[in-house]
Amino acid sequence: MKGFTRPDPGFALCGLVCALCPMHHMERSCPGCGGGEGNQSCAIARCSLQHGGVEHCFQCPEYPCAKYEGFFDCDSFLPHRCVPENVRRAQEAGLDALRQALREREDILRDLLAGYNDGRRKTFFCTAAALLPLADLRQAREVISTQYPLTLPEKERSAGAAEVLRALAAERAIDLKLHKKSKKA
Repeated sequence: MKGFTRPDPGFALCGLVCALCPMHHMERSCPGCGGGEGNQSCAIARCSLQHGGVEHCFQCPEYPCAKYEGFFDCDSFLPHRCVPENVRRAQEAGLDALRQALREREDILRDLLAGYNDGRRKTFFCTAAALLPLADLRQAREVISTQYPLTLPEKERSAGAAEVLRALAAERAIDLKLHKKSKKA
C-alpha cells in the first residue's frame, strides 16, 4: 500500500508472522506487512494509518474491532490461529521478547527449508514453525538433524523431518493443516 511502511515487516499489524509465510520465502514474492514494493493493499493497514499509525492492532484501544470478526476461523498462506498467542506474548513479555522468539522461529524455518524441503513441504514447514511451541521446534531441529542428516537422500530427509514435526504436533493436539474458508451455499 502506497505510503505504508513498518520497521518490522516480518510481524504484521494484525499479529500474523509474515516472516513465517511461504509467500515470504518464495523468492521474496511478498515483502511482509509494510515491507515496501510488492506489499498488498490491506484494510488493516489503512485502519492503522487512520488511528495514528499504531505499530500493532493490539495496541489500539479499539482492539479487537469488527475487522477481526471471523479472522481466526480460517487461514490464508499462514495460520491465523497463532495471532491470539502472539498478541498475548507481546502484551505479557513485550514486543522485543516476542520479536526475538519470532526470529528464532524464522531461523528454524530457514534450516528446514534449506535442508529438508523436497519442493512439496514449504507450506507445511511454515505452518509448523508458526504453530508449534518454540521449545518443540528446538527439539524438532535437534532430532531432525541427528536422525536425518543432510547426507541422506532429499526425499528421505524431507519425509523424516515432516514426521518428527507431525509427531510433536500430535502430542499437543495441534492441527498442522491450514483451515480454508468454507464455501458458502
